[in-house]
Amino acid sequence: MESAEAARNAKETLELAFQMSNILETGLDRHTLSLLIALCDRGINPEALAALVRELSPRPRPPDPSATAVASSSSRPIPHQ
Repeated sequence: MESAEAARNAKETLELAFQMSNILETGLDRHTLSLLIALCDRGINPEALAALVRELSPRPRPPDPSATAVASSSSRPIPHQ
């Protein structure tokens, strides 16, 4: 019974961490997050791990100015003639 309770607690903890991850818009999926938690549980320095994740994560692209111009010009109402 203890293992079932431990598994349930681990699942709830992962779900809570995943919800926090989504709120913070980290882009981490549940599997990656569970691996990071397991590494921390095994003694890996969380700050060093966070720095590694930032380094390896794809950088968000800046918005394309031409796409913004097209979107804003297409949203203008057509004048009636």
